[in-house]
Amino acid sequence: MENDKQLKHISKFLSLVLRHKPETINIQLDENGWAEVDELIEKSNRKGVQFNRATLHHVVETNVKKRFAFNDSLDKIRASQGHSLQVELGYKNQKPPEILFHGTGEQSKQSILKKGLIRKARQHVHLSSDITTAKMVGQRHGKPFIFKVAALEMYNDNFAFFISENGVWLTDNVPSKYLRTE
Repeated sequence: MENDKQLKHISKFLSLVLRHKPETINIQLDENGWAEVDELIEKSNRKGVQFNRATLHHVVETNVKKRFAFNDSLDKIRASQGHSLQVELGYKNQKPPEILFHGTGEQSKQSILKKGLIRKARQHVHLSSDITTAKMVGQRHGKPFIFKVAALEMYNDNFAFFISENGVWLTDNVPSKYLRTE
């Protein structure tokens, strides 16, 4: 089995290919974001990112953020969320908890308070059901700042919410009136 550094490299490469740039290895994702496992392995290996089916399964199973998922027959793989590509993940609108959390960097606080949370290049805004996860996300952007999102209020105002296979809550945007900073 590959070492941790190699596994992290493979995981990052899979994120690039399955979330943002499948053209990196010249594969096509279907409309739901699925890629054929055998083709992914073959074309990744040709591009110099070496792994086999066992390693791929290990990366999917051990990824702390559960970024990837296999279909039931294990012959297709996709990213669970975070795409900058248009894919239909097939998630159904679900009633969220009363409060969700969004972690960001302290330097983004004022801009977000003015504009709300917008998805930018991604398909959705990502929200966490727990403050610990939001804090870890925020730390990637410098000193973390956590917004509380009045998710149930948004839902009652006809905003759609989805939950990804790895437990990340998704919505199209969060207007600033639903953000709490206390």
